[in-house]
Amino acid sequence: MNIEENMTSDAQMLIERFGAEPVKDLKEIPECYTFQKGLIYSHRDFDKFFEALKKGKKCAIVSGLNPSGTLHIGHKIVFDTNLFFQKKYGIPVFIPLSEDETYVTGKVKSQSEGLQNALKLAKELLAYGFDPKKTYFIIDQVYTNIYNLAIKYSIGTNLSTIKRIFGYELENNPGLFFYPVVQTAHILLPTELIKAEYILVPIGPDEDTHIRISREIAQKFKLNKPAITHSVFLPGLTGTKMSASKPETAIFLSDDEKTIRKKIMSSFSGGQETISEHKKKGGNPSNDIACIYLSKLFYDEKQSNKLISDYSSGKLLSSEVKGLFADEIIKFVNKFQKSLIKVKKKDLDKCILKNR
Repeated sequence: MNIEENMTSDAQMLIERFGAEPVKDLKEIPECYTFQKGLIYSHRDFDKFFEALKKGKKCAIVSGLNPSGTLHIGHKIVFDTNLFFQKKYGIPVFIPLSEDETYVTGKVKSQSEGLQNALKLAKELLAYGFDPKKTYFIIDQVYTNIYNLAIKYSIGTNLSTIKRIFGYELENNPGLFFYPVVQTAHILLPTELIKAEYILVPIGPDEDTHIRISREIAQKFKLNKPAITHSVFLPGLTGTKMSASKPETAIFLSDDEKTIRKKIMSSFSGGQETISEHKKKGGNPSNDIACIYLSKLFYDEKQSNKLISDYSSGKLLSSEVKGLFADEIIKFVNKFQKSLIKVKKKDLDKCILKNR
């Protein structure tokens, strides 16, 4: 098993079978580590979006989140990418916190629970670093105008398309069938509110089919198709798929230091069975969770090259790499938790879209 190669498998399939474009073939790659390190792997029309952005045309990012859990380290790629564009280009970021989808899919027991989760996540996202003056949270129970916009765009698709893409059956509740149109309303909302000409939607490769509905609807309404970037899936700490429902696979931004160190010290290793064997043969950094996370998310090129060289040669032990990883994660999480305490209610209120 090569964990690092598996990270890109879904995005590679989008390129090979479904016509996505590799980011490495772009004429110009943004100076953001997620692009430079291949964490943003493939795209649809990102080149058009980026060119428009550099020319000063009205652009926006739409980047949704399902409020059924809490933030974890797997969100870092998309969040950092969005922050790069917001800080460098001043671009507004619209964040749908899809509490209605969470309810109709049965991930929460009530709409009230979904709403409270959405408000909690909005506060956490401001603590992460998003600019309250350029960030807009879409919570559909609050911004109910979104449903009128969804009605407008509903004539751009049909039930056969939704059933084919999502696999819904007639026994499913009708909220599931209508939600793809609500999602389209989220994605195209900046064209209504700020007259955005170009929109970027950063997603994981598993969401590509869903967003293609929005691209088709946009075209029918004579709007530019929203651009898409696909980020790779970070492996879970256990070497398997990361899952919020399996706490041992992820570092949550609410975890304390003791929990973080315990998870990391138990994480999947690319080292040898004994210290003496490791020093002699070296480890496999492409199969070591701590090496992958450090080199991809935290270290610059020089630090990453040294880490990989020292680990491959056996100079650096697995326990030492895990210690370095734990130090970086704890520093990152502590900074977030301190920022969370400082988020003011008035700043949060200003960011939540409300009906006019």
